[in-house]
Amino acid sequence: MSENVIIADAAFVDRVAFDLIVNFERMLERQIPQADIARWVECVALDGGLREGEHQTTVILTHDKQQTEMKNFAPGRFSEELEGKAFKGNLGEFEFCTPHGENYVDKDEFFLDTLQTVMQLQDVKRLMVIPDESQFNHVREILRKADDDNKRVTVFAMQPMTGGAFRQEILGYSLMAALGIRGEEIKS
Repeated sequence: MSENVIIADAAFVDRVAFDLIVNFERMLERQIPQADIARWVECVALDGGLREGEHQTTVILTHDKQQTEMKNFAPGRFSEELEGKAFKGNLGEFEFCTPHGENYVDKDEFFLDTLQTVMQLQDVKRLMVIPDESQFNHVREILRKADDDNKRVTVFAMQPMTGGAFRQEILGYSLMAALGIRGEEIKS
């Protein structure tokens, strides 16, 4: 496992991207393309405290077995385009891992199990977590019980959440950047 890890609930992130696309197409009166997944994970990493350099980051996109892709991202198909693939940018190398819970574990339980496992790994120094809003209380409890002051943990949500011994960032900003929505467009 890399020193930097992003764990995201793929269905939640895809749903938020869809909502942003629909709303901004109306507001800006132009077509919004699918989100660039490489741009998105780089923005998440920046918001999580990563800076330029030769870093290694593992991107874990959890999902249920029925979900085969993130429809609002390019590339977005798990097994064909993302699983085991990597790209290199100004922040180092990002490698994708797209595991799913088997039939006996639902996606929320699988996400939380993945988070608990990663929290126990001593090599992980920076963790960026993007849970579905319904998982937030469980995520807060897992992070509160973690006995590791050496990890920088940032949780992403669409609105600030109360409590928790972690940093918080707004998910919408990284998604807007990946969708090609510029700040000056919104102001005018």
